[in-house]
Amino acid sequence: MNIHLPIAEVSVNILLLLGIGGGVGLLSGLFGVGGGFLLTPLLIFIGIPSAVAVATDAMEVLGASVSGFLAHWRRGNVDFRMGTILLIGGAAGSTLGAFLFKFLREIGQIDLFISLSYVALLSSVGGLMALESVRTMLRQRRPGSAAIRLRRHTWAHRLPLKVRFRKSRLYISALLPLGVGFFVGVMSALMGVGGGFIMVPAMIYLLGMPTSVVVGTSLFQIIFVTANVTFLHSVNTQTVDVVLAVILLLGAAVGAQIGTRIGVRLQGAQLRALLALLVLLVAGKLACDLTITPENPFSVRLG
Repeated sequence: MNIHLPIAEVSVNILLLLGIGGGVGLLSGLFGVGGGFLLTPLLIFIGIPSAVAVATDAMEVLGASVSGFLAHWRRGNVDFRMGTILLIGGAAGSTLGAFLFKFLREIGQIDLFISLSYVALLSSVGGLMALESVRTMLRQRRPGSAAIRLRRHTWAHRLPLKVRFRKSRLYISALLPLGVGFFVGVMSALMGVGGGFIMVPAMIYLLGMPTSVVVGTSLFQIIFVTANVTFLHSVNTQTVDVVLAVILLLGAAVGAQIGTRIGVRLQGAQLRALLALLVLLVAGKLACDLTITPENPFSVRLG
């Protein structure tokens, strides 16, 4: 059963869209990521224009993140003070990123930029997460080995403007989460992602937050940043396809609740390993699409 998408100007099977939305929602509840790093490439793979995929993705990630956040909030796994500081940086970054997106679209380079950015970021983040996760699980299996402490004192912990985050049991500079939030906000606007695939590793390895509160706190920040991105894209580029977003949201709302229930049964190292595998698979698919010559290298678009 196909449905016509007015902004994307294509017809797509509605069951396929519901399935994609459900899968992205599952990732949201399981890993604390908005799922945009997977949704944008999937939409592009099924024929949705890149600009529409990015802008609509932000709206879908918003809905999936709300559903996942509520589930973690009920379990008390959200550090609101940390989330608020991340949000301040994210709001500034997403505003800047939305205007950069508009500029790249006007000069005709947005499609190439999106693909290259995904390959570079996903490959680096996924590789580092996979390496760390494997090392952690191997050490935990050794007799008498203690769990690895992720909190290491580095130059980052000597920065000024320190704030105490009681929920996360941290006393660190507010500049760290501000910087993380700003960078993720820029990527959210440019790539149509919630930024969780960057934020979750940063919160664990850079900020030193416990994995138990990382997921809910990440989703809290993602909600407001993606809301800002959706609004700015709607005003600046008119590329948000509401019909597409609503269908994806219906599947995502269900998937997020299922993902949350599964996530609480897995260890932190296992969650990070699964997320790393997904990130690397998406990066590999995008890299292949960029390097393999298509069967029909030339096309003519009318209108």
